[in-house]
Amino acid sequence: MTSTEYPWLLPSAIADPLTQELPGDRGRERPRRTVRDWIVDTIAFLFSVGVWMLVVDAAEQGGTHTVMAVADQLVGAAACCAVWLRRRWPVQLAVALSVASMLVPLAGGAFLFSLFSLAVHRPFRPVAAVAALAVVSSVAQPFVRPETGAAVLAEIVGGIVLLLLVLGWGMLVRSRRQLVVALRERARRAEAEAELRAQQAQRLAREAIAREMHDVLAHRLTLLSVHAGALEFRPDAPTAEIARAAGVIRDSAHEALQDLREIIGVLRRSDDDREDADRPQPTLATLGALVDESRLAGMDVALDNSIEESTAVPASTGRTVYRIAQEGLTNARKHAPGAEVTVTVTGGPGEGVTVAVWNPAPAGPGGGVPGSGQGLIGLTERAMLAGGRLEHGPTGDGGFAVRSWLPWPA
Repeated sequence: MTSTEYPWLLPSAIADPLTQELPGDRGRERPRRTVRDWIVDTIAFLFSVGVWMLVVDAAEQGGTHTVMAVADQLVGAAACCAVWLRRRWPVQLAVALSVASMLVPLAGGAFLFSLFSLAVHRPFRPVAAVAALAVVSSVAQPFVRPETGAAVLAEIVGGIVLLLLVLGWGMLVRSRRQLVVALRERARRAEAEAELRAQQAQRLAREAIAREMHDVLAHRLTLLSVHAGALEFRPDAPTAEIARAAGVIRDSAHEALQDLREIIGVLRRSDDDREDADRPQPTLATLGALVDESRLAGMDVALDNSIEESTAVPASTGRTVYRIAQEGLTNARKHAPGAEVTVTVTGGPGEGVTVAVWNPAPAGPGGGVPGSGQGLIGLTERAMLAGGRLEHGPTGDGGFAVRSWLPWPA
């Protein structure tokens, strides 16, 4: 979280942007004074000295020049100097000046500032205790040091009102600082949560790219593996068949490289550029091209698409249908080479789209192409994210079927 441009203008209690509590809360150490603190402390010292000088001047005009008056002036001057300690020891200073002001009226200005500092820098419990002592001192002061012609009751009420005003002002300042600290902590947590959400979104994007990479490349690489295996086990095949297989291998390798470049380009592009990919995304309208490609590779594929207007299907739904059919054809090529594969697509607006890929039991052993099963897991997750469902498993005759339903709003 960025700090303010001018931290020296803030109180030291909240100048640190990492501050989570004020001085006095759970034993937090006193921070170093800022420039603003030095200015405020200087004003407090000058205010105390001003009050001290006014009282001294009034005493001199009254003709008081006793040893007691000199002692009062010295104690009052010491109280003014003690104002500089109001941040380090606010409770001790307020208690000491509370007693001193009861005996020496010249310490009144410093006493008021010590009470204000106490209310600002300490929580309510010690403030309440010292406030009670200050009220007792204010009540006792007219009797301990009575002044000629002064109304005792008015002096007591005025002193208590002044104490409450100073304490209330200090508590208000502390409350505002607590609010600033709370808002700052809330902003820090919001930034942390936003960063966490961004990391989660990035992780989900990477997982989506990984699934897309599997869906795209698995189909191409399976073609490479099947035809390379055929060339390996049939070196005496006719020249035309070898040439056709080599052409399929070349085309599949080229398409795999193109798909890989596209995915890497998506990773390198910014989020604003990802929507403007050069190559169009597959949809239901391109399902026929996928089947033709599989037939060209030697598969026996039957396509039954009862949806006449393929472009009317939502793009995301059509892309999911394409990926399901692609994964089904890839698995059939891996595990049931030579078997006829049937792809059916049915549905309409309001009833959804149903896609099924089925193949009977293979006539011989599987193609020997390894598979991890992650493709079907990824397809199940893809269908669920689209609001649909996907089922897959062996059939009663030894074949294998993949069936999925996807929503198509009316």
